[in-house]
Amino acid sequence: MDIIKMSENSWRIEDEGVRFFLLAGDEKALLIDSGMKIHNAKEIAQQLVSLPIELLNTHGDMDHVGSNSEFEKFYMSPAEASNYYCAQKKTGDFIPVENGDILDLGNRKLEIIHIPGHTPGSVAVLDIDNRILYSGDSVQDGVIFMFGVQRELHAYMHSLKKLEKYRERFDEIYPSHGSIPVQTELIHKLYEGAGSILEGVLPGEAAEFHCIPLKQFDVGCAKFLCDF
Repeated sequence: MDIIKMSENSWRIEDEGVRFFLLAGDEKALLIDSGMKIHNAKEIAQQLVSLPIELLNTHGDMDHVGSNSEFEKFYMSPAEASNYYCAQKKTGDFIPVENGDILDLGNRKLEIIHIPGHTPGSVAVLDIDNRILYSGDSVQDGVIFMFGVQRELHAYMHSLKKLEKYRERFDEIYPSHGSIPVQTELIHKLYEGAGSILEGVLPGEAAEFHCIPLKQFDVGCAKFLCDF
């Protein structure tokens, strides 16, 4: 585990291939996701800030909810409940967040953007004044999972098109996997790559994940793992 201070009031925690973030305002702090193998994210955050700490999950996959049990409640899209409770078999109570909601940490406002596709309730978080988009898994240059009943490439493309409308409001993107930061141009590149997969233009190569037979599509800027 590595803790990297990104600014006076922002940190990222690297957890063996996945990262999560701590953002502090004047009144409280927010963890964006809670780790994979780490199960004491709140305890780590309390060593960095002397503020009340809340949690928001960009989505409910196992590598983003490792420390959720430390919190009585956490923010999550209602569309993610099936993934979190049924597919991932996790517990706890969530506070629903919807597209356009603002979480105010005290002179630091964060806007929720619903971006389904990678999972039904995936969200991105726009740090408005700092002009940074925290994109979860949906915008990254690593491997993007698009297999299983919870994931859908058509919806993903619509979400990327939606993010294009926000591009004038952020300068950099901080993903949960892969390189950090990535540039805003990646959104359009991923959109084109996903389109080439759906159109059958780009051939896939045989792959597997935990013995699940899949196809891997290399779109140049990232790779997609799909089950079709």
